[in-house]
Amino acid sequence: MKVRIGVGLGALATAPPPRGDTGPCSPPSGARRFAELVRTMADLGFDSIWLPEVLTAPTLDPLVGLSVAAATHPRLKLGTTMLLPGRNVLRLAKELATLDLLSEGRLLVTLVPGLRRPAESAASGVPPEERGTRMDEVLPLLRRLWSGEAVTYEGPAGRLDGVRLEPLPVQRPLEVWTGGLAPAALERCGRLGDGWLPSACTPEEVAARRPVVEAAAARAGRTISPEHFGVSIGYSLGPLDAETRRLLASLREGTDPAEVVPVGHDGLRALIERFVDVGFSKFVVRPVQPPPSWAEELERLAGAVLDLQAGTAAAVPAP
Repeated sequence: MKVRIGVGLGALATAPPPRGDTGPCSPPSGARRFAELVRTMADLGFDSIWLPEVLTAPTLDPLVGLSVAAATHPRLKLGTTMLLPGRNVLRLAKELATLDLLSEGRLLVTLVPGLRRPAESAASGVPPEERGTRMDEVLPLLRRLWSGEAVTYEGPAGRLDGVRLEPLPVQRPLEVWTGGLAPAALERCGRLGDGWLPSACTPEEVAARRPVVEAAAARAGRTISPEHFGVSIGYSLGPLDAETRRLLASLREGTDPAEVVPVGHDGLRALIERFVDVGFSKFVVRPVQPPPSWAEELERLAGAVLDLQAGTAAAVPAP
């Protein structure tokens, strides 16, 4: 397995930060500081930069931010965890295809139904109970549009009348990963996804659920590469305070944050190694508190974990 590690920039905040504050896990403000951060990630050897989409949190818009990152550095891969429900399917297909074209095939896409927070649900415009259906409807349409065929469609995702997308992405196909731990999410990944990137989970949980994804893929007459199983890991720079624990717990009810959020770089490395041991090899790591200095944090993070991607991990049989 080829271990690859990217850095995610995101936010736990449920409300806008005070004026002048960049918020938890937000990147440095300003174009110059953001560009410096991108170059530092690439120079240190990280595989990719990841920008999530949370409409109601103080995060950069992923497509705009990744466009800047693409222009800043010619090699760093560009990852996003984007909301799918509520989007115009043709516009989304064109935006992602354009970014992949202009970045010369560096785009990494994970599409998600969104957080189950009242403010976020209202902002997306799609009730939580309808999001899974929208995912099932739109993912095949995206593939058809990216293939270059003339697409005619009428249904919940809108209406297309012989539409042929241009430009097309460089990557053929442009792969789409999905996340989630619920049975419906696992089934969807197997039927429609190219990879699985869950978060807020333990190695034991993903090892038990991976066969569900692979079985769903087999029933659909397809396979998912063993290299396409990864995890997004939030790590803490210090002991979790009460507010951070509350925000983390809200992301996945019934889970103790201490079980899925390692403390310190040593804790993060140990958790990544446990995931590698059960056959997972692609990682997005992100601090859940804003570091005092992003440059220093990236240096320490690189020293703690990047040697894991220098070589090739031994093959691990699927559980």
